[in-house]
Amino acid sequence: IDSLHQIFLARNNFVFLMDPLETVIVDKDTSLILMVGAHQRGHKIFFLPDGGMSLNNGHLTFHAVELIPQLDEENPFVGKKSVNLGPEEIDVVFVRSDPPFDDTYLTNTWLLDALPKQIPVINSPEGLRAANEKIWAAQFTTLVPPTYIGRNKQAMLAFLDEGNDIIAKPTNAFGGQSVFRVKKGDSNAHVILETLTHNGTRDIILQQCVKEFDQGDKRILLLDGEPLGAVLRVHAPGDHRNNLFSGGNPEPTQITARDLEIIETLKPALRRSGLYFVGIDIIGRYLIEVNVTSPTCLQEMNRFYGVHLEEKVIAFAENLVKSR
Repeated sequence: IDSLHQIFLARNNFVFLMDPLETVIVDKDTSLILMVGAHQRGHKIFFLPDGGMSLNNGHLTFHAVELIPQLDEENPFVGKKSVNLGPEEIDVVFVRSDPPFDDTYLTNTWLLDALPKQIPVINSPEGLRAANEKIWAAQFTTLVPPTYIGRNKQAMLAFLDEGNDIIAKPTNAFGGQSVFRVKKGDSNAHVILETLTHNGTRDIILQQCVKEFDQGDKRILLLDGEPLGAVLRVHAPGDHRNNLFSGGNPEPTQITARDLEIIETLKPALRRSGLYFVGIDIIGRYLIEVNVTSPTCLQEMNRFYGVHLEEKVIAFAENLVKSR
């Protein structure tokens, strides 16, 4: 059956806009497992680096690398060949560059706007521009813990005074970087707020620390607004950050009724914005972040539950191509 599937499957060109290939960690990287999944379903795989797009008199060109991905620690990418692709040679684009959402990321989304609308982009440029991973969730006030966004020092100190125990973080960092836990009366509170705001010149986010914080945070991957899988990320001893990039450890977990309630609330907005592949972070009963740039943990979920979730993601992309 698998052989017949490969024979009759329409071969598409899958382009992955992502960080340099040498940064890929073979047993953890979600982009890699998506590339492998697409390759195993008979598609051609192309790596597109930052700076790999050019727009000449309205014509967009991808300066990409055709390759074969494999789950091989020593040689994850073989048969690399530089190519130039026009829109007529592109079937689907996965945007997988890591944050921060900086000038380069923003320029990438503007250039991707030049693609014909029938070519699906996962996630859509418009959605990526609209959904700051830290700020976007704050509109759902019934889902998130008490949240302050801004840079006014007196307002931030008042928020701390009222909340007693808060999390302070930048609006555009990732991987647990520059995330502080601050308690009322902490002698470091002023310097933490001054450092994060660059002395009042940048906005930051403060959130009430959820009581279940020490139990870890739950990453749920969503595909077109539906739950794909979940993993619990638990901080290392002596650290308050649960992110795997910062030393947290993954554990299997369950999707609860409250999680489904959060997902159902988010689903319409995600679908309207073309945010097809998303990772949400939940602590206790509260939504903390909505990750849209390069959500991870697919390989961890595969190992915990004995599944191949990348197949569902690639099948979804195939259906988008067919429907358009």
